[in-house]
Amino acid sequence: LWTVLFAVVSLFWIFPIVLVLINSFKQKAYISKNAFSLPAGKAFVGLENYVRGIETTQFFASFGWTLLITVGSVVLILVCTSMCAWWIVRVNNWAAKLLYTLFLFNMIVPFQMVMFTLSKIADMLKLNTPWGLCIVYLGFGAGLAVFIFTGVIKGIPQELEESAMIDGASVPRIFFQIVIPMSRPILVYTIISSFLTPWTDFVVAKMILNSGVSSDWTVAIGLYNMLQKALVNSYFSRFCAGGVLVAVPISILFVIMQKFYVEGITSGAAKG
Repeated sequence: LWTVLFAVVSLFWIFPIVLVLINSFKQKAYISKNAFSLPAGKAFVGLENYVRGIETTQFFASFGWTLLITVGSVVLILVCTSMCAWWIVRVNNWAAKLLYTLFLFNMIVPFQMVMFTLSKIADMLKLNTPWGLCIVYLGFGAGLAVFIFTGVIKGIPQELEESAMIDGASVPRIFFQIVIPMSRPILVYTIISSFLTPWTDFVVAKMILNSGVSSDWTVAIGLYNMLQKALVNSYFSRFCAGGVLVAVPISILFVIMQKFYVEGITSGAAKG
C-alpha cells in the first residue's frame, strides 16, 4: 500500500519534468495552444529548439565554465574540509572546538544576511572571476562538509593511524591512505551534494560574475538570459530545451553514483 501511495505521489514530481521534455520538441505556437499534448505532426520540430537554444545561451562556452567552476569547487571542498575535520577530531582542543562551532554557525546564517557583504568582499579581493567563484563556493559548502566529515572520522579508530605512524608513515600518507579510503561513502555523498550547488546556482554566480561578459556565463545565467528572450518573443520551447540540456549532466551523475550516494547518507546510522 505504501509503495502504491508513494508511486502516485512521485508522479507529481515527474510530471513537470515530462512536460518540459515534450514541449522542448514543439514549435512555439503549439505550446500556447496545448501545452500538454505530445509533439506530433506540424508541432514536432525535432532538435531545432536544442540547436537554437545552444546558440542563444552560448551553451558550450557556458558549459565549459560551469564544469570548471563546479569541479574546482568540489575538489576544494573535499580536500580542505576533510583535512580540517580530521584536524578538529584528532586535536580536539579549545581552538578545534571553536572552529567547529564556527562551521556549524556557517550552516545557520541565511544567505540573504551576507549576500551584499559577500559581493563587496569578492570585488575587493578580485574574486569576481570564474576562478574566484570556486573559493566562494568553498565557503558556502564548508560548513555542511566539515560537519559530515567530522562525524565519519570520529568513527575511524585512532589506533589505525597510530600503528601506521609507528611503521614510519608520514602524516599525508596516513590521511590519504587510511582516513580517505575509510571515508569513501561520505566522499561520494559530498561530491554529489557539493556538485549540485555550483551547477544549478544562479544568484551567487550572477552576483559575483557581474562583468556582463557573455564568455563568463554559467549555464544558469545563460538559461536566465534565454528566459528573458522567451518572455519577449514567446520562445518557451527553446527555454524548455535549454532546461533539459542543463539538467541532463547532473542527472547522469546522480544515476551513476546513486548507490554510493544512498550509502553515504546512511553511513554512521548503524554500527557493525
